[in-house]
Amino acid sequence: MKLYYSNASPFARKVLVAAHELGLADRIELVTVTVTPTAASAEVVAANPLSKIPTLVTDDGQAIYDSRVIVDYLDTLTPRALAPRSGAERFAILTELAAADGLLDAALLARYEQMFRPEPLRWTDWAEGQLDKVRRTLDHFEGLTLKAEGEVGILEIAVACGLGYLDFRFASEDWRTSRPKLAAFYAAFSQRPAWPITDPAR
Repeated sequence: MKLYYSNASPFARKVLVAAHELGLADRIELVTVTVTPTAASAEVVAANPLSKIPTLVTDDGQAIYDSRVIVDYLDTLTPRALAPRSGAERFAILTELAAADGLLDAALLARYEQMFRPEPLRWTDWAEGQLDKVRRTLDHFEGLTLKAEGEVGILEIAVACGLGYLDFRFASEDWRTSRPKLAAFYAAFSQRPAWPITDPAR
């Protein structure tokens, strides 16, 4: 399998951590690419017309995207499941996962406003609105019970990737002070073997 990715992408990190947790990382060839909202990658476009990462190309040449679909695919390759395979519990987890991915979407949009929009055109209120989505979602996750030991699931992986991205790109966001449960979860999750390997700052 071949994964088009960027080390800085939290969605790519989610896929990589999932692959490590499932014992599949050694089966995936990593291809580093650069994509931005204004610049496509011809290599990625050949597999994904959206030119978005991560994009996985399977051993038989099938392109799979986005990160949620890639993780679902990886989940079919091992007996262990990162999410329940059926029933009400599956949809409960997938709904929480949508919130975790939405947090990442909002953080990325705020980052893009800072990095890619010309300074005279930047809309501070819009970027702050995206970060407010992040903060509300963190408050929501503070009320959940997330595990960092043993066999973790895709929700824990996604939440950890969101927290890691905030530390990486929004260090001024003091998300730990008012969310002690999340802070304790992240401190424990950071000890898992896949975490330092996938650190974008390494």
